[in-house]
Amino acid sequence: MSGRLEGRVVLVTGGARGIGAATCELAAREGASVVITDVLDAEGKALAEAIRASGGRAAYVPLDVSREEAWSAAMERTEREFGALHALVNNAAIARDGDVEEETLEGWNRVLAVNLTGSWLGMKAALPLLRRAGGGSIVNVASIYGTVGGNGAAAAYHATKGAMRVMTKNAALRYARERIRVNSIHPGFIDTPMIAPFLKDEAGNRSRMAQWIEAMTPLKRVGTPAEVAEVIVFVASDAASYMTGSEVYVDGGWTAA
Repeated sequence: MSGRLEGRVVLVTGGARGIGAATCELAAREGASVVITDVLDAEGKALAEAIRASGGRAAYVPLDVSREEAWSAAMERTEREFGALHALVNNAAIARDGDVEEETLEGWNRVLAVNLTGSWLGMKAALPLLRRAGGGSIVNVASIYGTVGGNGAAAAYHATKGAMRVMTKNAALRYARERIRVNSIHPGFIDTPMIAPFLKDEAGNRSRMAQWIEAMTPLKRVGTPAEVAEVIVFVASDAASYMTGSEVYVDGGWTAA
């Protein structure tokens, strides 16, 4: 590893599995002290232990991103344990399938609470620490479905990811003067626990959905969490020091088609 995050402290939400876990693992290998946050306590603790066992620095902190008081506690522990915060990765997200008519108010509010409000609360809580560190990076993990309408389903998910895209640009303009960079990452179809159940049929073969994704993606395959993590770590590092307000697509060419 090149030490792109040597001496940095990075907090990742939804860090226990999928893209979040891959980001935590790579950030640790690149020299960062990693704060893994999630509501999946067993998986989060196991990941922190694995990173420490391999010589890295990591702590697991339970965090429901939709609760402001939980964010305050997570930031207090981060500063107490590691002394600073240099990068926040807002990765935690949930999804529901309903279209505009099928979605319920309860479901809509829950998706917004985790995906959008959770990311806003994360930025709000992290900014004082980033400011004290002399600057830093916020990476908001949005989606290709924050830019395109997909197939008309998952209305709440699309709404949150589209809002994250513009919220990122708004914050980037506001905090550029303080050397705090804010960028969004837009993954396409990635083999994570969120979509993995839809990629195989009952016999364990590639599902019709997997075949559709491959046919629609110019690179003709589903992406991996590690491929997204590489881009997140790059954007969080000084290698991307002249990037802010940018939206970076990791989608196999989906949005270019």
